[in-house]
Amino acid sequence: MRMSNSSSTSKYKRGRLAQSQQRYQTPPKCTLKPALKTMPGPGLANRTSFWLVPSVGYMRQLSSEGVLGLNPSVIFAMQGSGPKETLDVLQAAKVPFVLVPEGYSEQGILDKISLVGHALRADARAACLTAAVAHDLTRLKGLRARIDKPVRVMFVMSLVNGRAMAAGRHTAADEIIKLSGGINAITEYEGYKPISDEAIVAAKPDVVLSIDRGNDSLAPDTIYQHPAFALTPAAANKSFISMEGLYLLGFGPRTAAAARDLSIRLYPALSSGTDNFTPAAPTVDCLK
Repeated sequence: MRMSNSSSTSKYKRGRLAQSQQRYQTPPKCTLKPALKTMPGPGLANRTSFWLVPSVGYMRQLSSEGVLGLNPSVIFAMQGSGPKETLDVLQAAKVPFVLVPEGYSEQGILDKISLVGHALRADARAACLTAAVAHDLTRLKGLRARIDKPVRVMFVMSLVNGRAMAAGRHTAADEIIKLSGGINAITEYEGYKPISDEAIVAAKPDVVLSIDRGNDSLAPDTIYQHPAFALTPAAANKSFISMEGLYLLGFGPRTAAAARDLSIRLYPALSSGTDNFTPAAPTVDCLK
């Protein structure tokens, strides 16, 4: 499983925060990138409820004016945010700036929660949430232990002019498939890349996984009738799964719940038995 250098990053950022936190004495107002998950903390807006708060736009096409115009007390940016010129301006501004590692791993999730909690002076609440997430991940491991024959899953981000964009190694999709007890059908490359029809057939996916994009979502029949996918076990067995994108790929406190939901859809037999669990993190009260 891919591990980010989150430990060293956390130490560096915590050093900066020890100084920058002296700049404000009231609970911080935060500007969050769309990929950053919600966690309980003072003054932290629920950025997963997109219709309630301003959007700063796509994380790789940020505007320094747009971010600073929200008058934040602290800025969180996911690793990979940009462009570089914008980040340079934000880091030079008189606002604490915290770079959050992507961390597509179980430990990466826990590190992100701790980092954000420390930045918000909410270490106790972060510890509470971290404990709940760790518990969920342990229960998820027990659920995976019941899987006898892992299925091959192909994550398709989009289908443009008949060409599929599929997830390879070292991606959020790759890791959520693994957490759910599946096997990524694409191992020949890293990242998200267009894939040929021949490669689709050769990959032999048992299931095609995608994300819900509203009117732009992939339709099951589009996959089943595609010349290449039609020759795969996924089409033969009508196995197509679509889930909400941030829930599935966000790698935050809800990830164990998302992996559990995906696992049960991949392996319906897991829906019964003592190892099937109700995740604690999405509902835990860490505000006490």
